Amino acid sequence: MLIPFEQITHLFTEFEHTAFRLETRRGYASDRQGARFQAFMRGVDPAPEPDNPWHVNVRERAAQGGRFSRVRIIDEPPTDGQRFLMASATANAAAGEDIRVLARAEAARLQLPDYDFWLFDSQTLVRFHIDDQDVTIGVEVVEDPVDVLAACRARDRAWPLAAPTAEAWAQVRSSV
Repeated sequence: MLIPFEQITHLFTEFEHTAFRLETRRGYASDRQGARFQAFMRGVDPAPEPDNPWHVNVRERAAQGGRFSRVRIIDEPPTDGQRFLMASATANAAAGEDIRVLARAEAARLQLPDYDFWLFDSQTLVRFHIDDQDVTIGVEVVEDPVDVLAACRARDRAWPLAAPTAEAWAQVRSSV
């Protein structure tokens, strides 16, 4: 059953050990609509936002032993949306989130899912439903052990092969 994303935000403060995200999209409407993205498209690097609620929560959870991580699947060359996310990742890393990137061809070889999800404590899967305009229309909380195990296996296949975002972003910037 689809529910609004806002109904699962408590999971980001309540998980015990790990929160993992797989990002599969070439871009997100919420990014493209923002002033930071528009400035990025004009050549302005995203400024750090240490007081951003996301970064505050990541720092607090990290201080309590929680771990945020994600793998972003990127195209070669990366789309504008993917470049923006790589440029923005510095602030996430400063807050304590480990974000890595994986080439789309490698993701296909690994048979990773073609949808975005969050996986909390390897027990609760939150699958995103995103339309053709890259707008999140809702999420689905999945606790079926078979689906959760598939998400855990996807994470475990992707993570060791994904490159730290800072390294990938340095390569992308040097090629532009």
